[in-house]
Amino acid sequence: MKLLAATAAAATALLAFAAPLAHAADLASPVGLWQNIDDETNKPKALIRITDTNGTLQGQIEKLYRDAGEDQNPLCVKCEGAKKDQPITGMVILTGLKKDGDEYTGGEILDPAKGKTYKSKMHLTDGGKKLSVRGYIGTPMLGRTQTWVRQD
Repeated sequence: MKLLAATAAAATALLAFAAPLAHAADLASPVGLWQNIDDETNKPKALIRITDTNGTLQGQIEKLYRDAGEDQNPLCVKCEGAKKDQPITGMVILTGLKKDGDEYTGGEILDPAKGKTYKSKMHLTDGGKKLSVRGYIGTPMLGRTQTWVRQD
């Protein structure tokens, strides 16, 4: 009986230490659900789920924040190719990012409102609670940065 109690106490202690470590590991990666904040209006625009497939990140829109008078299920009318006139909700807008030191680089990001695709890079800030996402043409100096806030 004493052995069972000791084992239970040891397991409880291990779980108490493991949970914060697992959460810290989650914050060290951009994988998860993010709310993007418009860099021009400072209002939330969407929820984007970032996933990792063999070391390459991609982001898909899960939800749009739209005003009551706006179309709640807009199509990407300004997009070209296969994404033309497709629903924005569910659309993959972030592709090809790979870890490069403290950043994730080499990717592309689509702005569905403009129908344009830009080069992209990003890095975690605020202990992994925020993500700085930069879209640019040519060089990172010629672009815009949004802050995304972790939701899970």
